[in-house]
Amino acid sequence: MRETIHDIEIKQTIVPLVANNTAEGTGLGVDRKGFEAAEAVVHIGDSGDTLSGSLYWTLKLQDNDVDTAGTYADVAAGLVIGPNQGLLIDAPAEDQRVIRIGYKGNRRWLRVLLTQTGTHTNGTPLGAVILLSNPDIRPVAIV
Repeated sequence: MRETIHDIEIKQTIVPLVANNTAEGTGLGVDRKGFEAAEAVVHIGDSGDTLSGSLYWTLKLQDNDVDTAGTYADVAAGLVIGPNQGLLIDAPAEDQRVIRIGYKGNRRWLRVLLTQTGTHTNGTPLGAVILLSNPDIRPVAIV
């Protein structure tokens, strides 16, 4: 049996929280230096508000060459593996799941952005990590 613990690094981009009108899901930048592959893993919990066409979340992957606030841009659709950019979570059946989004781009910094539309009074539990793999140097340190 093979193990992967020495071949991957997991970095938090959105600290788990209940996102509502005062706390949104703007991820922290994750540095991809030293890794050739990346994937975002987003965990959406059971929304405390009834999601609909006017009350929803939009999930995007963003990248940049530097980690500077306000300069991240949405990853082009051709560089995304899995759900299309701008994935809508707009129905009760669409929360309570884990969403994986692969990244084929070359930019150094990567983050997840979850944007709310409508009034989210009770909020939605969510969190996200960036999974980095294919390291330049193995084994990856276990912290």
